[in-house]
Amino acid sequence: MRLLLAEDERELSAALVAILRHNRYEVDAVYDGEDALAYGESGQYDGIVLDIMMPKMDGLQVLARLREQGVSTPVLLLTARAEIEDRIAGLDGGADDYLSKPFAMGELLARIRAMTRRREVYAPNTLTFGELSLDRESFEARCGGRAQRLANKEFQMLEMLLQNPGRYLSTEQLMEHVWGFDAEAEVNVVWVTLSGLRKKLAALESRVQIQAARGIGYRLEERG
Repeated sequence: MRLLLAEDERELSAALVAILRHNRYEVDAVYDGEDALAYGESGQYDGIVLDIMMPKMDGLQVLARLREQGVSTPVLLLTARAEIEDRIAGLDGGADDYLSKPFAMGELLARIRAMTRRREVYAPNTLTFGELSLDRESFEARCGGRAQRLANKEFQMLEMLLQNPGRYLSTEQLMEHVWGFDAEAEVNVVWVTLSGLRKKLAALESRVQIQAARGIGYRLEERG
């Protein structure tokens, strides 16, 4: 699951990124409102954690612009402001929740889980394609009573393929979603991760395979 974190206090941002990644979230961190808007407009995120007080554009302005453009990604506002008017403005502006600073990390994680669960109609806990299923809590791919625990990148890649059944996803799309905009990874990490994922699907003896189309991308298909 990929999150966008917009927080201008860099020490706090670094701490939040470390904790979120430890809890198996992929995180892109930005430090001002203009970058938050640019990244958020991509629609590539499962949730956005957005500080209200930021340079260049505050969080409420970013939220308003995203909602005006039809971006429905859940948003959790972080705020040091105590005034009830600010909280009301955020919720009325399209935020899903807010959390006042200082906060406990456990509460932040719980609120992120609650916020992203509200999208279950679009993202159920178990994704399936043919006989293959992916449990998003245990990070296991399953088939016919067998299970394979996936590495983090393998999980995100299979998740993305399962969320787009029948659709080819390009190497660039996979790279952007799984490794993020700021990743220094080379394109060949996509091929290496796909290779590992294919081996685990083979170990499950699944009829579901990752099909490659030269110059187009990858998709799941089920052998007859």
